[in-house]
Amino acid sequence: MSEILGLLQPSGYGFRGLDAGGQWAIAFAPAAGLKCHALHSGACWLRLEGMPSPVRLEAGDLVLLSGQHGFSLFTAPDVDPIDGYDFFLATPPGETALLGGGGEVSGVGGFFKFESVHAAMMLEALPPLIHIRAGATEGELIWPITRLMRELRSPQPGGTLVARHLAQTLLIEAFRLHLADGATAGVGWLYALGEPRIRSAMAAIHADPARRWRLEDLAATAGMSRTSFAVRFREILGEPAMEYLTRWRMVLAAQRLREGRQSIAVVAPAVGYESESAFGAAFKRVIGLSPRSFANAAGQL
Repeated sequence: MSEILGLLQPSGYGFRGLDAGGQWAIAFAPAAGLKCHALHSGACWLRLEGMPSPVRLEAGDLVLLSGQHGFSLFTAPDVDPIDGYDFFLATPPGETALLGGGGEVSGVGGFFKFESVHAAMMLEALPPLIHIRAGATEGELIWPITRLMRELRSPQPGGTLVARHLAQTLLIEAFRLHLADGATAGVGWLYALGEPRIRSAMAAIHADPARRWRLEDLAATAGMSRTSFAVRFREILGEPAMEYLTRWRMVLAAQRLREGRQSIAVVAPAVGYESESAFGAAFKRVIGLSPRSFANAAGQL
């Protein structure tokens, strides 16, 4: 998880409080990035586009939304919603927005943006809604949220770095709690982390991406037969193990090229390719650009 979030590179975040009263509805259009909302008191409903019915949120609940779908928060389904982005952006980061006189429902909402050029690909592998209920959190998410709000509200020297670490801490804790709550029936890297045998194979790939891995090597690392491992890996990751290996190598390569400190000749063997032409072909197949075109484009950003 640390390696994946390290590549996601949370670089932007904006959190604001909400104190609402009466009947209200706030709608959010789909937008890039990961959305986070935590309820401190009261209760409301969340409706996500594509889901058959709304989800009730109660005090202590936290939700993460991958941003691929629009959603709304409301206390009454027949109320015309206000635009969430216009409403919250009118309030400075770290401060609390007042709606309907306040006093009945309070919470914190915000977003994470990511620098990585592959953030969208990784976020697409997350479920559209992660709902962590109050009983699972045991207050573990309150501290990073409260501290992050304080850093945004009253900037101090070094506050940018502190806020970035708090944002990463919040994400990691939320993902851990989601897995600890028994969320294993899904497809993607988050669910793979919840299965020890598949996780061990992923960890081996991440620890030594340049190794000449064979499917039987990864199966042995996982303590499974070659066939059982191949089937289970594909079931839980949504792609064959060797394709995951290639994609992970290209994600690492793209990150190094984007940073501009290493040449293609250095990057290729670092991710397991002796031939620059073989590396270039794999890179273009996964990323959509040649390594040189990608590096040039990244240097112009």
